[in-house]
Amino acid sequence: MDEQVEQTGSFESRIDLGPLQKALADAKSEIGKVLVGQHETVDLLLTALLANGHILLEGVPGVAKTLTAKLMARVLEIDFSRIQFTPDLMPSDVLGTSVFNQKKADFEFHAGPIFSNVVLIDEINRAPAKTQAALFEVMEERQVTVDGETYKMKEPYLVIATQNPIEQEGTYRLPEAQLDRFLFKLNVDYPSLDEEISIITNHHEQKAVTDLSQIKSVLTAKSIAGFKEVVQTIHVEEALRKYIAAIVHQTRSHGSLYLGASPRASVAILNSSKAFAALQGRDFVTPEDIKYVAKPVIRHRVILTPESEMEGITTDEVVEEIVNSIEVPR
Repeated sequence: MDEQVEQTGSFESRIDLGPLQKALADAKSEIGKVLVGQHETVDLLLTALLANGHILLEGVPGVAKTLTAKLMARVLEIDFSRIQFTPDLMPSDVLGTSVFNQKKADFEFHAGPIFSNVVLIDEINRAPAKTQAALFEVMEERQVTVDGETYKMKEPYLVIATQNPIEQEGTYRLPEAQLDRFLFKLNVDYPSLDEEISIITNHHEQKAVTDLSQIKSVLTAKSIAGFKEVVQTIHVEEALRKYIAAIVHQTRSHGSLYLGASPRASVAILNSSKAFAALQGRDFVTPEDIKYVAKPVIRHRVILTPESEMEGITTDEVVEEIVNSIEVPR
Protein backbone atom coordinates (compact mmCIF):
# COMPACT_ATOMS: atom_id res chain seq x y z
CA MET A 1 0.00 0.00 0.00
CA ASP A 2 2.86 2.41 0.77
CA GLU A 3 4.24 1.65 -2.69
CA GLN A 4 0.92 2.77 -4.17
CA VAL A 5 1.26 6.18 -2.52
CA GLU A 6 4.86 6.51 -3.71
CA GLN A 7 3.92 5.64 -7.27
CA THR A 8 1.44 8.52 -7.46
CA GLY A 9 4.17 11.02 -6.50
CA SER A 10 3.51 14.27 -4.69
CA PHE A 11 0.23 16.05 -5.38
CA GLU A 12 -1.97 18.71 -3.93
CA SER A 13 -5.29 17.25 -2.81
CA ARG A 14 -8.35 19.15 -4.03
CA ILE A 15 -10.42 17.69 -1.20
CA ASP A 16 -9.58 18.15 2.49
CA LEU A 17 -8.93 14.55 3.55
CA GLY A 18 -7.06 15.52 6.72
CA PRO A 19 -9.91 14.90 9.21
CA LEU A 20 -10.79 11.58 7.52
CA GLN A 21 -7.20 10.35 7.57
CA LYS A 22 -6.64 11.38 11.20
CA ALA A 23 -9.86 9.73 12.41
CA LEU A 24 -9.12 6.47 10.60
CA ALA A 25 -5.49 6.49 11.77
CA ASP A 26 -6.77 6.89 15.35
CA ALA A 27 -9.18 3.99 14.78
CA LYS A 28 -6.34 1.76 13.51
CA SER A 29 -4.20 2.78 16.47
CA GLU A 30 -6.92 1.79 18.94
CA ILE A 31 -7.50 -1.55 17.19
CA GLY A 32 -3.74 -2.14 17.19
CA LYS A 33 -3.69 -2.00 21.00
CA VAL A 34 -5.34 -5.43 21.01
CA LEU A 35 -4.97 -6.94 17.55
CA VAL A 36 -1.51 -8.08 16.43
CA GLY A 37 -1.04 -7.93 12.65
CA GLN A 38 -4.11 -8.23 10.36
CA HIS A 39 -3.28 -4.79 8.90
CA GLU A 40 -4.85 -5.56 5.51
CA THR A 41 -8.04 -6.83 7.15
CA VAL A 42 -8.35 -3.69 9.28
CA ASP A 43 -7.72 -1.43 6.25
CA LEU A 44 -10.41 -3.21 4.26
CA LEU A 45 -12.86 -3.11 7.18
CA LEU A 46 -12.46 0.67 7.33
CA THR A 47 -12.72 0.83 3.54
CA ALA A 48 -16.02 -1.07 3.70
CA LEU A 49 -17.30 1.32 6.36
CA LEU A 50 -16.59 4.32 4.09
CA ALA A 51 -18.04 2.48 1.06
CA ASN A 52 -21.22 1.56 2.98
CA GLY A 53 -20.71 -2.18 2.48
CA HIS A 54 -20.89 -5.37 4.54
CA ILE A 55 -18.01 -7.74 5.33
CA LEU A 56 -17.69 -11.53 5.37
CA LEU A 57 -14.68 -12.72 7.42
CA GLU A 58 -13.57 -16.27 6.67
CA GLY A 59 -10.86 -18.12 8.55
CA VAL A 60 -10.12 -21.13 10.73
CA PRO A 61 -11.00 -20.95 14.45
CA GLY A 62 -8.67 -18.92 16.63
CA VAL A 63 -7.42 -16.31 14.13
CA ALA A 64 -9.34 -13.45 15.84
CA LYS A 65 -12.23 -13.05 13.37
CA THR A 66 -14.78 -12.26 16.10
CA LEU A 67 -12.29 -10.15 18.04
CA THR A 68 -11.55 -8.09 14.93
CA ALA A 69 -15.27 -7.42 14.41
CA LYS A 70 -15.78 -6.48 18.07
CA LEU A 71 -12.80 -4.11 17.96
CA MET A 72 -14.22 -2.49 14.85
CA ALA A 73 -17.46 -1.87 16.74
CA ARG A 74 -15.58 -0.52 19.78
CA VAL A 75 -13.84 2.27 17.83
CA LEU A 76 -17.22 3.41 16.52
CA GLU A 77 -19.38 5.44 18.91
CA ILE A 78 -22.54 3.71 17.71
CA ASP A 79 -24.80 0.81 18.68
CA PHE A 80 -23.51 -2.76 18.44
CA SER A 81 -25.23 -6.14 18.62
CA ARG A 82 -24.04 -9.71 18.23
CA ILE A 83 -26.01 -12.67 16.92
CA GLN A 84 -24.70 -16.22 17.31
CA PHE A 85 -26.15 -18.19 14.41
CA THR A 86 -27.19 -21.75 15.26
CA PRO A 87 -29.14 -24.47 13.36
CA ASP A 88 -32.31 -23.83 15.43
CA LEU A 89 -32.31 -20.03 14.96
CA MET A 90 -35.56 -18.70 13.47
CA PRO A 91 -35.99 -15.55 11.31
CA SER A 92 -38.02 -13.92 14.10
CA ASP A 93 -35.05 -14.41 16.47
CA VAL A 94 -33.06 -12.13 14.17
CA LEU A 95 -35.60 -9.64 12.83
CA GLY A 96 -37.99 -9.40 15.77
CA THR A 97 -41.66 -10.22 16.12
CA SER A 98 -45.06 -8.65 16.79
CA VAL A 99 -46.36 -9.31 20.31
CA PHE A 100 -49.95 -8.70 21.45
CA ASN A 101 -50.22 -5.93 24.07
CA GLN A 102 -53.27 -6.63 26.24
CA LYS A 103 -53.39 -3.08 27.63
CA LYS A 104 -53.50 -1.52 24.17
CA ALA A 105 -55.44 -4.44 22.65
CA ASP A 106 -53.07 -4.31 19.70
CA PHE A 107 -49.88 -5.87 18.40
CA GLU A 108 -46.52 -4.20 19.13
CA PHE A 109 -43.32 -4.87 17.20
CA HIS A 110 -40.37 -5.96 19.33
CA ALA A 111 -37.21 -5.33 17.32
CA GLY A 112 -34.64 -8.12 17.07
CA PRO A 113 -30.84 -7.84 17.36
CA ILE A 114 -30.53 -7.00 13.64
CA PHE A 115 -31.64 -3.47 14.62
CA SER A 116 -28.31 -1.84 15.42
CA ASN A 117 -25.54 0.10 13.67
CA VAL A 118 -22.88 -2.62 13.66
CA VAL A 119 -24.20 -6.19 13.68
CA LEU A 120 -21.78 -9.07 14.23
CA ILE A 121 -23.15 -12.36 12.94
CA ASP A 122 -20.96 -15.12 14.31
CA GLU A 123 -20.78 -18.40 12.32
CA ILE A 124 -23.27 -17.19 9.70
CA ASN A 125 -23.20 -20.54 7.88
CA ARG A 126 -24.61 -22.41 10.91
CA ALA A 127 -28.18 -21.16 10.37
CA PRO A 128 -30.55 -22.79 7.84
CA ALA A 129 -31.62 -21.18 4.56
CA LYS A 130 -34.83 -19.58 5.90
CA THR A 131 -32.90 -17.68 8.57
CA GLN A 132 -30.19 -16.63 6.14
CA ALA A 133 -32.90 -15.42 3.74
CA ALA A 134 -34.17 -13.11 6.48
CA LEU A 135 -30.99 -11.06 5.95
CA PHE A 136 -31.60 -10.38 2.23
CA GLU A 137 -33.78 -7.29 2.62
CA VAL A 138 -31.93 -5.71 5.54
CA MET A 139 -28.49 -6.09 3.98
CA GLU A 140 -29.49 -4.67 0.60
CA GLU A 141 -32.17 -2.11 1.44
CA ARG A 142 -31.30 -1.29 5.08
CA GLN A 143 -34.88 -2.03 6.13
CA VAL A 144 -36.99 -4.86 7.56
CA THR A 145 -40.59 -5.68 6.64
CA VAL A 146 -42.57 -7.57 9.29
CA ASP A 147 -46.36 -8.12 9.14
CA GLY A 148 -46.67 -5.57 6.34
CA GLU A 149 -44.84 -2.83 8.25
CA THR A 150 -41.45 -1.53 7.09
CA TYR A 151 -38.84 -0.45 9.62
CA LYS A 152 -35.76 1.50 8.49
CA MET A 153 -32.29 0.89 9.91
CA LYS A 154 -30.26 3.65 11.55
CA GLU A 155 -27.18 4.85 9.68
CA PRO A 156 -24.44 3.80 9.51
CA TYR A 157 -25.43 0.17 9.08
CA LEU A 158 -22.71 -2.48 8.84
CA VAL A 159 -23.03 -6.27 8.98
CA ILE A 160 -19.83 -8.17 9.78
CA ALA A 161 -20.27 -11.94 9.47
CA THR A 162 -17.78 -14.70 10.26
CA GLN A 163 -17.53 -18.25 9.00
CA ASN A 164 -15.16 -21.22 9.18
CA PRO A 165 -14.17 -22.55 5.72
CA ILE A 166 -13.04 -25.96 6.98
CA GLU A 167 -15.74 -27.27 9.30
CA GLN A 168 -18.73 -28.67 7.37
CA GLU A 169 -20.58 -30.55 10.13
CA GLY A 170 -23.77 -28.66 11.05
CA THR A 171 -23.22 -25.86 8.52
CA TYR A 172 -25.26 -24.62 5.56
CA ARG A 173 -23.80 -23.19 2.37
CA LEU A 174 -24.54 -19.48 1.93
CA PRO A 175 -26.78 -18.81 -1.09
CA GLU A 176 -25.26 -16.79 -3.94
CA ALA A 177 -27.87 -14.05 -3.43
CA GLN A 178 -26.61 -13.50 0.10
CA LEU A 179 -22.92 -13.70 -0.78
CA ASP A 180 -23.52 -11.01 -3.41
CA ARG A 181 -24.73 -8.66 -0.68
CA PHE A 182 -21.33 -8.60 1.00
CA LEU A 183 -19.02 -5.89 -0.33
CA PHE A 184 -15.89 -7.86 0.64
CA LYS A 185 -15.02 -11.40 1.55
CA LEU A 186 -11.81 -11.28 3.60
CA ASN A 187 -9.69 -14.36 4.23
CA VAL A 188 -8.20 -14.07 7.72
CA ASP A 189 -4.92 -15.98 7.63
CA TYR A 190 -2.68 -17.34 10.36
CA PRO A 191 -0.31 -14.77 11.88
CA SER A 192 3.33 -14.72 10.77
CA LEU A 193 5.95 -16.26 13.07
CA ASP A 194 6.98 -12.84 14.42
CA GLU A 195 3.34 -11.85 15.01
CA GLU A 196 2.64 -15.10 16.84
CA ILE A 197 5.70 -14.55 19.04
CA SER A 198 4.34 -11.05 19.86
CA ILE A 199 0.95 -12.53 20.77
CA ILE A 200 2.53 -15.11 23.09
CA THR A 201 4.88 -12.53 24.64
CA ASN A 202 2.05 -10.07 25.32
CA HIS A 203 0.06 -12.78 27.11
CA HIS A 204 3.10 -14.06 29.01
CA GLU A 205 4.00 -10.57 30.24
CA GLN A 206 0.30 -9.80 30.86
CA LYS A 207 0.46 -6.87 28.46
CA ALA A 208 -2.37 -8.18 26.31
CA VAL A 209 -5.47 -5.95 26.45
CA THR A 210 -8.40 -8.24 27.25
CA ASP A 211 -10.86 -5.62 28.50
CA LEU A 212 -12.22 -4.05 25.30
CA SER A 213 -13.80 -1.22 27.31
CA GLN A 214 -10.27 0.29 27.35
CA ILE A 215 -10.56 0.86 23.59
CA LYS A 216 -11.62 4.43 22.82
CA SER A 217 -14.43 5.27 20.40
CA VAL A 218 -13.05 7.66 17.80
CA LEU A 219 -15.75 7.71 15.10
CA THR A 220 -19.34 8.91 15.58
CA ALA A 221 -22.35 8.36 13.35
CA LYS A 222 -22.17 12.02 12.28
CA SER A 223 -18.46 11.89 11.39
CA ILE A 224 -18.92 8.63 9.45
CA ALA A 225 -21.78 10.19 7.45
CA GLY A 226 -19.56 13.17 6.65
CA PHE A 227 -16.66 10.97 5.57
CA LYS A 228 -18.97 8.94 3.30
CA GLU A 229 -20.00 12.16 1.55
CA VAL A 230 -16.33 13.05 1.07
CA VAL A 231 -15.62 9.61 -0.42
CA GLN A 232 -18.39 10.09 -2.99
CA THR A 233 -16.49 13.11 -4.36
CA ILE A 234 -13.27 11.13 -5.02
CA HIS A 235 -12.40 11.45 -8.72
CA VAL A 236 -12.43 8.40 -11.01
CA GLU A 237 -11.25 8.87 -14.60
CA GLU A 238 -13.49 7.53 -17.39
CA ALA A 239 -10.70 5.17 -18.47
CA LEU A 240 -10.65 3.66 -14.96
CA ARG A 241 -14.41 3.21 -14.96
CA LYS A 242 -14.05 1.28 -18.23
CA TYR A 243 -11.20 -0.69 -16.64
CA ILE A 244 -13.50 -1.76 -13.78
CA ALA A 245 -16.23 -2.81 -16.24
CA ALA A 246 -13.72 -4.80 -18.31
CA ILE A 247 -12.49 -6.73 -15.26
CA VAL A 248 -16.00 -7.72 -14.18
CA HIS A 249 -17.13 -8.45 -17.74
CA GLN A 250 -14.18 -10.80 -18.23
CA THR A 251 -15.34 -12.96 -15.30
CA ARG A 252 -18.44 -13.89 -17.32
CA SER A 253 -16.49 -15.45 -20.19
CA HIS A 254 -13.46 -16.91 -18.41
CA GLY A 255 -13.06 -20.64 -19.02
CA SER A 256 -12.37 -21.45 -15.36
CA LEU A 257 -15.57 -19.82 -14.09
CA TYR A 258 -19.07 -21.32 -14.16
CA LEU A 259 -20.66 -18.13 -12.78
CA GLY A 260 -19.31 -14.63 -13.35
CA ALA A 261 -19.73 -11.50 -11.25
CA SER A 262 -22.86 -9.31 -11.46
CA PRO A 263 -23.01 -5.53 -12.12
CA ARG A 264 -23.21 -5.17 -8.34
CA ALA A 265 -19.53 -6.20 -8.31
CA SER A 266 -18.67 -3.34 -10.69
CA VAL A 267 -20.35 -0.81 -8.40
CA ALA A 268 -18.64 -2.43 -5.39
CA ILE A 269 -15.18 -2.05 -6.99
CA LEU A 270 -15.95 1.58 -7.87
CA ASN A 271 -17.13 2.51 -4.36
CA SER A 272 -14.45 0.57 -2.50
CA SER A 273 -11.60 1.88 -4.69
CA LYS A 274 -12.79 5.45 -3.95
CA ALA A 275 -12.90 4.68 -0.22
CA PHE A 276 -9.47 3.05 -0.31
CA ALA A 277 -8.00 6.04 -2.19
CA ALA A 278 -9.37 8.36 0.51
CA LEU A 279 -7.82 6.10 3.16
CA GLN A 280 -4.46 6.66 1.43
CA GLY A 281 -4.96 10.45 1.44
CA ARG A 282 -5.68 10.79 -2.29
CA ASP A 283 -8.68 12.48 -3.90
CA PHE A 284 -8.39 10.34 -7.03
CA VAL A 285 -8.43 6.61 -7.79
CA THR A 286 -5.44 4.84 -9.35
CA PRO A 287 -5.34 1.49 -11.20
CA GLU A 288 -3.49 0.07 -8.15
CA ASP A 289 -6.51 0.89 -5.94
CA ILE A 290 -8.77 -1.03 -8.31
CA LYS A 291 -6.40 -4.02 -8.39
CA TYR A 292 -6.15 -3.99 -4.59
CA VAL A 293 -9.91 -4.24 -3.99
CA ALA A 294 -10.71 -6.51 -6.96
CA LYS A 295 -9.99 -9.81 -5.16
CA PRO A 296 -12.01 -9.18 -1.96
CA VAL A 297 -14.89 -7.82 -4.07
CA ILE A 298 -15.01 -10.63 -6.65
CA ARG A 299 -13.77 -13.80 -4.89
CA HIS A 300 -17.19 -14.66 -3.34
CA ARG A 301 -19.26 -13.56 -6.35
CA VAL A 302 -17.93 -16.12 -8.84
CA ILE A 303 -18.11 -19.91 -8.98
CA LEU A 304 -15.38 -22.14 -10.39
CA THR A 305 -16.17 -24.86 -12.91
CA PRO A 306 -15.94 -28.41 -11.48
CA GLU A 307 -12.86 -29.03 -13.66
CA SER A 308 -11.08 -25.97 -12.24
CA GLU A 309 -11.88 -27.05 -8.68
CA MET A 310 -10.48 -30.52 -9.37
CA GLU A 311 -7.28 -28.92 -10.66
CA GLY A 312 -6.96 -26.95 -7.41
CA ILE A 313 -7.43 -23.55 -9.03
CA THR A 314 -8.70 -20.81 -6.68
CA THR A 315 -10.96 -17.86 -7.42
CA ASP A 316 -8.17 -15.50 -6.32
CA GLU A 317 -5.86 -16.97 -8.97
CA VAL A 318 -8.54 -16.50 -11.64
CA VAL A 319 -9.21 -12.89 -10.59
CA GLU A 320 -5.48 -12.13 -10.61
CA GLU A 321 -5.16 -13.66 -14.08
CA ILE A 322 -8.07 -11.55 -15.35
CA VAL A 323 -6.72 -8.33 -13.83
CA ASN A 324 -3.26 -8.96 -15.30
CA SER A 325 -4.69 -9.77 -18.75
CA ILE A 326 -6.42 -6.40 -19.13
CA GLU A 327 -4.37 -3.41 -20.22
CA VAL A 328 -4.01 -0.88 -17.41
CA PRO A 329 -5.16 2.65 -18.38
CA ARG A 330 -2.37 5.23 -18.45
